[in-house]
Amino acid sequence: MVNISIEGDRVHLDVEGLDKLWSLRSRLDIPLAHVRAVQIDPEAALGWWHGLRLMGSNIPGILTVGTFYQHGELVFYDVHDPERTIVLELDHERYKRLIVEVEDPEAARKMIEQAIKRRRL
Repeated sequence: MVNISIEGDRVHLDVEGLDKLWSLRSRLDIPLAHVRAVQIDPEAALGWWHGLRLMGSNIPGILTVGTFYQHGELVFYDVHDPERTIVLELDHERYKRLIVEVEDPEAARKMIEQAIKRRRL
């Protein structure tokens, strides 16, 4: 699971627990200006094929954690429960998509969208 926070003009995604070990990442920091869209999307984490696993772990139906090469782009996953998945679409970043499990998907989506709106004002 990932804990999301906003500090200034950046979104911080802190990888929690053993997922740090499996994903080989403890934190991702993304400028709000690079977040193109955020949505709740359990379908993005379902299935057994998530692309070519570069770093991380993939046990279908249990967890998908780490960096995957998918349709010519890098995608970061940290999902155990697909029902709590949000997807961040990014521009100008190493990863094109972040597909992560959060405690409250609706609250996380609203928090990020509000921060983007405030930044634009």
